[in-house]
Amino acid sequence: VQLVESGGGSVQAGASLRLSCIASGRTLSSYVMGWFRQVPGKEREFVGSITWNGGRTLYADSVTGRITIARDNVKNAVYLQMNSLKLDDTAVYYCAARFPGHELTSEVADYTYWGQGTQVTVSS
Repeated sequence: VQLVESGGGSVQAGASLRLSCIASGRTLSSYVMGWFRQVPGKEREFVGSITWNGGRTLYADSVTGRITIARDNVKNAVYLQMNSLKLDDTAVYYCAARFPGHELTSEVADYTYWGQGTQVTVSS
């Protein structure tokens, strides 16, 4: 599975961004998908995850209420909608696919496939 993120950029605090993750090589329909982020010098941090059919989601406390994860299995895509962006949201954002396993998880080690990341920079 190859994952490619897009949609990152530089925005002002309070703005919104929608990140996309497109998969190739295999259908995503059977995978739990997750979004993570990382800043230099820190560990990769869980943002949220979604079950294979989009029926359930799990979000980190730091972003709950400001983000929504959705997926379109026909398009082999997963999306991260981020609203009311804060300076602390600045990071490289990665999408990841969990295989095997069908439960939502926030652990980096539970995800097998990773994209290359897309930079999100929030300024005041």
